[in-house]
Amino acid sequence: MSTLARRLVAEGLGTALLVAIVVGSGIRAERLAAGDTALALLANALATGAGLVALLVSLGPVSGGHFNPVVSLSALVQGTLAPRDALRYVLVQLAGGVCGVLAAHAMFGEPALAWSAQSRTGASMWWSEFVATFGLVGVGIGTLRSRPQLVPFVVAGYITAGYWFTSSTSFANPALTVACALTDTFTGIRPQDVPGFVLAQIGGGLAATLVFHWLFRKPAAVALAPASPLTGATSGATSAATTAATTSAD
Repeated sequence: MSTLARRLVAEGLGTALLVAIVVGSGIRAERLAAGDTALALLANALATGAGLVALLVSLGPVSGGHFNPVVSLSALVQGTLAPRDALRYVLVQLAGGVCGVLAAHAMFGEPALAWSAQSRTGASMWWSEFVATFGLVGVGIGTLRSRPQLVPFVVAGYITAGYWFTSSTSFANPALTVACALTDTFTGIRPQDVPGFVLAQIGGGLAATLVFHWLFRKPAAVALAPASPLTGATSGATSAATTAATTSAD
């Protein structure tokens, strides 16, 4: 199997598992919380954060662990992902998201797919998604360039916090957003509300890419300094293993 094929499988599988974690833990939390929405949200957030760390650590070295079209778009803008590969990443992420919903529904005896009736719209929700995605991409870029070994934990921690500091519960991921339109459960979103979320997520991701790429730009003297073969190889391995740790998850 080619390197690209392995990367695409890792992205599709990672996104599917991420969505299964988000949707499945939401179903379980809602059933056990006995109407306590705060408790259900806490359980959903903790499960998502823990699952995201596991996915980024295990699959990140294969594909970069994007699991999120906005992260792939950010990599494209930064020049670390070719346009054709970025398109392929997005397609397998979207497909993986649908598979994740199917898997979660099968585990909990839900219909295979069901349009969500959960309303998530309005300026406050869109702004929440812009801010959530801006922060997700931003902390990913910043940590990747300063403490790359911590990317999975920083990103997952941010996503866990995002459940609580945003009114939208921080989807911050177009693949997850589209997938959640197919589940009429705790984490669902009405299909007609998806475009507003996705546009806000793309805007936040692009803004963060520009700002944080500028903030962490290397000085010209460093950029022009010759690198030893060992240094270059190490940098490449680190980048491949952690770029997508800028995932984004719920």
